[in-house]
Amino acid sequence: MKRTFTNLYYFLLVLITLSACNSKPDNAILQIYCTTDVHGSIFDFDLKQNKPTRHSLAHVAGFLQEERKAGIKDYLLLDAGDFLQGQPSNYYFNFIDTTQPNIVSQVQNYLGYTAAAVGNHDIEAGHQVYDKVRREMQFPWLAANAIRTDNGEPYFQPYTVVERQGIKIAILGMITPGIPKWLPTHLWKGIQFNDMIETARKWVPIIQKQEKPDLLIGLFHAGYDYNYSNENKDTPCNENASYLVAQQVDGFDIIFCGHDHKEKIEEINNDAGHKVLLIDSRSHCNAIGKVTVNLKRTGNGYTKTYRSQMINPAKYQPDSVYIATFTPALEAVKKYISTPLGEFSAPLSCRDGLFGPSAFTDFIHEAQLKTTGADLSFSTILQMDAQIDKGTVTIRDMFNLYKFENGLYVMKFTGKEIDDYLEYAAKLQYNTMNSKRDHLLNFKKNDKGEPTTDKHGNLELAVPFYNYSCAAGIKYTVDISKEIGNRVEIKSFTDGRPFHADSTYTVAINSYRGNGGGGHLTIGMGLSKEEANNRIAKIWDKDVRYYLTEYIKAQKIITPSCRNDWKVIPSRFFQAGKERDMKIIYK
Repeated sequence: MKRTFTNLYYFLLVLITLSACNSKPDNAILQIYCTTDVHGSIFDFDLKQNKPTRHSLAHVAGFLQEERKAGIKDYLLLDAGDFLQGQPSNYYFNFIDTTQPNIVSQVQNYLGYTAAAVGNHDIEAGHQVYDKVRREMQFPWLAANAIRTDNGEPYFQPYTVVERQGIKIAILGMITPGIPKWLPTHLWKGIQFNDMIETARKWVPIIQKQEKPDLLIGLFHAGYDYNYSNENKDTPCNENASYLVAQQVDGFDIIFCGHDHKEKIEEINNDAGHKVLLIDSRSHCNAIGKVTVNLKRTGNGYTKTYRSQMINPAKYQPDSVYIATFTPALEAVKKYISTPLGEFSAPLSCRDGLFGPSAFTDFIHEAQLKTTGADLSFSTILQMDAQIDKGTVTIRDMFNLYKFENGLYVMKFTGKEIDDYLEYAAKLQYNTMNSKRDHLLNFKKNDKGEPTTDKHGNLELAVPFYNYSCAAGIKYTVDISKEIGNRVEIKSFTDGRPFHADSTYTVAINSYRGNGGGGHLTIGMGLSKEEANNRIAKIWDKDVRYYLTEYIKAQKIITPSCRNDWKVIPSRFFQAGKERDMKIIYK
């Protein structure tokens, strides 16, 4: 009797298994949409510029409404990370009004996201913010390579499985592992960020064995260009490893990526000879990646073909119900950022700061020196074309002046290391000028040493402008006619005190730079990551923008002026090069 029961049990199990297989459709068409690097573009209103905008989630909501009207309802909506920073609305709900659900979780839940990847700017908001948002989300927030240091398990959910039209879909999420290069440790305490390729090699077989998906999607907050920032395919923990994962780790059908704010649609043949579709949909809701997947049953699996496209949300009207739902939140943020702080007696533009000494960068220096009491300050411009007008200054102006929520450090460096820092900064920013006909700025060059252009015919800077840097509190010159590495001469402190190469000084610096961002400490000074961390004397508990705000409140009236602590020489080269390149950049 027992043997008969056992045989019957296995017979029924086989029937159930066969039934499950047969229940799968012979053909299916799936629709997948993906946003990435939204950076607070939630409303159809740009809170920084104080004007309407046509790239926002309100327009994405309008597009999705049109898709549903066309009969597309059972879709996947994904996001590839960087949602928690970028607009005053993020700051307000991250740090000012924390009693209600974060605007990010409110909006993503409303739109019905299927899954999202965690981005580096989500981590930059800090544990208190992203841990709260994770609890509020009604969908999985994925990062398989963000690992808890106490037990070795993923801090966020590694993957999720969903079903559409009888098709089983697995989504593996990952985050760029470059975070320790940019962000202070306390923001990611208890987490380590592992290599994306190795993480994918671990999880893809697990997913295939345990879940047996019909479609495997990668959802990565990492860019396409693995050679970015002098990295290559062999660089451990490559910042932008999405292409490398697609190429080297077999099993993925589609990979949605982000982080680099680029537009990319490409189908590649991986090392195993299988096709993988990569799609990257820009940033700030300027595009939505749309993929239509056609699946046709062949034996125990499916053959898959794709139709991929970029959707421009600006072509769609904002969804009226979405607008009505989130207008109270918009009005609350508008009220907050309209708070007056003080007055500027003259307008303040960042443009001069792209080329050399400026009142714009010196305003940041003044606030950092006043706040910290440090011997000197390092800073840069954070916007390409920001301006604060003469008159009343509000919190909104601070978001235009200082783009990111960088923390504020005081670090200790020797005079020699400060000189090395400035030499490295000059290398990033300036071309070597042999005559007044040469470019001042360091543009990208081809093998012949000639400046190259992008697809729009514009010259491109060799490095992002936010990696330029200058100092205040010391008198120095940068001689652009000299060879790289021998351009900077520090003469003294601004007040006339001598400056010594073998003495140690305190320096006010933002957390991005102080944590290694741009390579000024690691490449320029030659410090290891551990050595750089050991140089931190104090970490202020709020971001630089907050201290700029407090500085204006205390001063009441700000008269923008250039400290003229440093000069670019020869002056005739500098002035000619600045005039020429100003016309190129701001044409």
